[in-house]
Amino acid sequence: MADRGKRYQQAAAQLERERLYSPDEAIRLVKENATAKFDETIEIHVRLGIDPRHADQQVRAVATLPAGSGKPVRILVFAQGDAAREAEEAGADYVGSDELIRRIEGDWLEFDVAIATPDMMGKVGRLGRILGRRGLMPNPKSGTIVQGRDIASAIEEIRKGKVEFRNDRTGLLHIPIGKASFSEEQLKQNFAAVMDAILRNKPSGAKGIFVRSVTLTSTMGPGVPVDVQEAQAQAQAAA
Repeated sequence: MADRGKRYQQAAAQLERERLYSPDEAIRLVKENATAKFDETIEIHVRLGIDPRHADQQVRAVATLPAGSGKPVRILVFAQGDAAREAEEAGADYVGSDELIRRIEGDWLEFDVAIATPDMMGKVGRLGRILGRRGLMPNPKSGTIVQGRDIASAIEEIRKGKVEFRNDRTGLLHIPIGKASFSEEQLKQNFAAVMDAILRNKPSGAKGIFVRSVTLTSTMGPGVPVDVQEAQAQAQAAA
């Protein structure tokens, strides 16, 4: 830990080695150790018992955070006609079709979430290489391909705190659950919602233990290991 800063080392020293903390204890410790000069993001990191090389063991889903994400979200909507008007009235930051596609092809990516109506996907598909590697491609699993009449509710859900997650190539999930400025109760609600979403989206090909480890951390703080059984029980109780 010699290459770590003094603040990090002091925070890590508070943790008991080999101990697994309850979700409530972990949230309290992570909040106490989030002492940076900015509002640190609180994240949950989950190691899954999957083989990410197999298509039937991929985990990709969404979770709605009851207390919100604490992060402003810029929403882009690919739509035209009545659907475009619906998106504008619902407060989307950018709405359009061909002109937005051309801007993105020119390396403009000043948005956080992209939504599209089904009729636009033929055009949006050519942005796959640009949006796909950044996790911005509209996808039915993430609820970002929607009919025009459903655009307003989709935008509202995202504003409230809808987060998409997918495993990386090592079988890990990295999901923000709020900010250090959130209350412990808000973080508990979001933690339970994310764990519930993970458990409900166990892939058909996953065998044996699905959730192998859970860790909570802030942007600049040390990870706090969480008792997996207690984490799952809290998620099921809140479902």
